[in-house]
Amino acid sequence: MKDAFIGLGANIEQPADQLIAACRHLASLKGSILLDLSKVYRSAPMGPQDQPDFLNACAHMKTALEPETLLRRLQEIENTMGRNRVRHWGERCIDLDLLLYEEAHVDTASLQLPHPGMCQRAFVLQPLADLVGPDFVVPNGGDIATLLSRLKDQSVTATQINLKTEVYSGTAC
Repeated sequence: MKDAFIGLGANIEQPADQLIAACRHLASLKGSILLDLSKVYRSAPMGPQDQPDFLNACAHMKTALEPETLLRRLQEIENTMGRNRVRHWGERCIDLDLLLYEEAHVDTASLQLPHPGMCQRAFVLQPLADLVGPDFVVPNGGDIATLLSRLKDQSVTATQINLKTEVYSGTAC
């Protein structure tokens, strides 16, 4: 079983409910175990500004699935949940990104690992830090604390949403 970290985001169709539903899908993913969930954070959209703020989180999983197979399963979850890709960086009911898979470096037509751009996105790094700590070194990027210190212009605010409680009905991950 390999460690994998999944970024979650949503900004339409009851985003908190979408994150909860996505985490439940992750928890039931065959060949994988959902180990932990970060806090949920609110952030401004990265792309077009004529859309609602995003809610973002991160999940830590152990998986027997290979990276490209895991990516396909994440995309299947998105499709099941009704994800429509209307415009680049636009609004979405759910977004599931494979951020890290062990220390794998993958560069194919369908998958890049580590996830490109994650080191420039506070809404990815802050939830990831909840799971791995601020001293964790992101491959090709540096430690999370240093990376976040360079992104002070990106506002990321913790919410009161507790995915662990919602997904596991009060039991810990």
